[in-house]
Amino acid sequence: MDRALPGAEIVEPGIADLEAARESIESLLVSMAVDRLRDLGYRVPEPLADPEWRLYRRLESEHGDGAHSKYNAYRRRLASFLRSAACANRSTPDESASS
Repeated sequence: MDRALPGAEIVEPGIADLEAARESIESLLVSMAVDRLRDLGYRVPEPLADPEWRLYRRLESEHGDGAHSKYNAYRRRLASFLRSAACANRSTPDESASS
């Protein structure tokens, strides 16, 4: 994973937490984007069920009234990663063409 991509600090530990069957903010975010991440070529374990609801409830317990803004900030950071990873994949030359 390219750690220079914005949001990699969320996706990389999120995948690791899913592999270890740990629920975390990061693993819930990765669960929300599992299909897009897989389409981009990332190997992502089975996602957690109801990740949007579980993430919001977790943020609500930690941040109270600030949960909504935290939730949206995390979603924007995840979206930033997905867009950047898609651009990086498009700009990477096809490896089969060099063989």
